[in-house]
Amino acid sequence: MDDGQQPVSILARDTGETLDIEFQSVAFLAKSLSDENRLRILLCISQGKKAVGSIVEELGLSQPLVSHHLKELKRSLLVRIERSGPFIYYELSDPAILGVIEELNMVAENLLATRTTF
Repeated sequence: MDDGQQPVSILARDTGETLDIEFQSVAFLAKSLSDENRLRILLCISQGKKAVGSIVEELGLSQPLVSHHLKELKRSLLVRIERSGPFIYYELSDPAILGVIEELNMVAENLLATRTTF
């Protein structure tokens, strides 16, 4: 995704180090995480490889919907696949994804705790 934009440098709050952020990449990832069903699927497969049928059964979603979201998660590199005979198994591409989801959840809880209007 090279469109000629340069990374933006910011100072990390915790360490004081300079971080280079490429907002286009961050926005792409954030968009991939912006769907509740995708988050549920990521959490579902965080315990290990699962086939589409297992995900469908655990989450109570339709097979076409799960397949659509898995395709998007694969496209955004958040999941990887493993073929075994006629089955395709999905797993997280990086365990750090879970940490990102947990952090987003804490931020959301903190923001919503102080919200007084909707």
